[in-house]
Amino acid sequence: MSASAKASEMPWLENYPEHVDWAVPITDEPLTATLDRAVARYGARPCIDFLGKTYSYKRVGELVDRAAKGFQALGVGRGVQVGMLLPNTPYFVICYYAVLKAGGTVVNFNPLYVEEEIARQIEDSGTRIMVTLDLRILLPKVSATLETTGLRQVVVCPMADILPFPKNFLFTLFKRGETAGVPGDGRHLRFAELTANDGAFETVEIRPREDIAVLQYTGGTTGVPKGAMLTHANVAANAHQVELWNPDAAVGEWRILGILPLFHVLAMTAVMNVGIRIGAELILRPRFELEDTLEVMHEKRPTYFVGVPTIYNAINHHPRLDRYDLSSLKVCISGGAALPLEVKRDFEALTGCHLLEGYGLSETSPAATCTPVLGAAKDGSIGLPFPGTVIEIHDLEQPGRKLPPGERGEVCIRGPQVMAGYWNRPEATAQTIVDGALRTGDVGYMDADGHTFLVDRIKDLIICSGYNVYPRVLEEAIYRHEAVAEVTVIGVPDDYRGEAPKAFVRLKAHMTLTAAELLSFLEDKLSKIEMPEEIEFRAELPKTQIGKLSKKELVAEELAKREAAENKN
Repeated sequence: MSASAKASEMPWLENYPEHVDWAVPITDEPLTATLDRAVARYGARPCIDFLGKTYSYKRVGELVDRAAKGFQALGVGRGVQVGMLLPNTPYFVICYYAVLKAGGTVVNFNPLYVEEEIARQIEDSGTRIMVTLDLRILLPKVSATLETTGLRQVVVCPMADILPFPKNFLFTLFKRGETAGVPGDGRHLRFAELTANDGAFETVEIRPREDIAVLQYTGGTTGVPKGAMLTHANVAANAHQVELWNPDAAVGEWRILGILPLFHVLAMTAVMNVGIRIGAELILRPRFELEDTLEVMHEKRPTYFVGVPTIYNAINHHPRLDRYDLSSLKVCISGGAALPLEVKRDFEALTGCHLLEGYGLSETSPAATCTPVLGAAKDGSIGLPFPGTVIEIHDLEQPGRKLPPGERGEVCIRGPQVMAGYWNRPEATAQTIVDGALRTGDVGYMDADGHTFLVDRIKDLIICSGYNVYPRVLEEAIYRHEAVAEVTVIGVPDDYRGEAPKAFVRLKAHMTLTAAELLSFLEDKLSKIEMPEEIEFRAELPKTQIGKLSKKELVAEELAKREAAENKN
């Protein structure tokens, strides 16, 4: 490709951060090599801090090898799926890498799923072994699926064993009602039994580009969730790309706070795999709680943090933020949803750290672009492509036709982190990956400097009197009002215009705002066609498991209201 052709098709090359080489060779290796290197280099260094109990890299490596041998004794090898229904605990890290060393595939399950959802994903993925905790909220619903699905074995991990003294003693004494008894039926195996061996597992020759490391199920906001097949090469490459993007990531010195669930692809890569790749200490918490997160930041002094916009927004508005020292933070990443500009600016002003916005999907392991740590970032942009990654804007009416800078179309991605396809869904794969480019379903454009800007999701697009109205544009405008804490905009049926925008708003504590006042505020920020038809104020807005604002519940509510009104008439 000539220099001029490169400049037109890859305009980011002329504006790439000086510390990053876009063309650098990207890791193409088994994901297990990441852990093996870290254990060899940082054996004595803390690998995991879980509620105050620490595990060195050497200790984690030993437990992984023992668990790998235990999984192989259960029949795990190439082509065998092992489910992980776990919150953030040392067990997740250990069993994740152990399954991969044994030659198997990890299937991530959401611990909040009800029994029916768990059973559905077990059947779709072909999961035969499940790993979970001995808690009443988890074990019984997993055990029940032994009778209704192809699941044949449950590995049970005791919560008390991973707590430091005296928390372990107090948990056993006072939280006995929260634990579930482990049936002695041969189909339930305790973690201690799984690892009761010498760790001499049978080495499996992993083919990085062919062997599936993880089946990562999409959120399922529309239709049936699909399992994205992420190869060893996909996930290892993405961890390498994220590492390259952060020039200050001092190998063997960083501390990473992990509160986003590791079963979610964002934390799996950007927290766990990146952390282990650079020999970081993973400070794990089983869930996000604002007070606990701020206390951990204050006491444990993490240098790197990954969150979603609602978490950063919550930190910004904590009434006593001055009680906490957050100065140890060097780089924070926001992902999972669009980062409002006001949230970014406020957080950086409060902490003094860089807050980067990353973009990607489960299908890209997940990261594809990010705003630069050093160099010029552009307000509202999701940044530049990661090394080895190509972003293309395709015509919405003619998929595959590339559009020039400045024109809006579907964002498409090429790169080593792009999935192999959807599990057992060749038609969906063919519709999503076209000529090697992954169709994201997002509308956006690229400017002349190679920075990509998202406009909205194709499926969230509101067609109002024949005009395209993008909810993200309205949300950004509404966020600019000082009284607004959170906002979500959806399209609702409108007899005259077909669809009309409706805004759901949560206000900051002790602040007031009326719909008329907000509409007046928006008059010089939105066109008449974009102005919300209706504004509804709520004490809380629905969120997903990782804390990003969710539209699907609001859409369902509005449709139910309309159906009820029609039936009444």
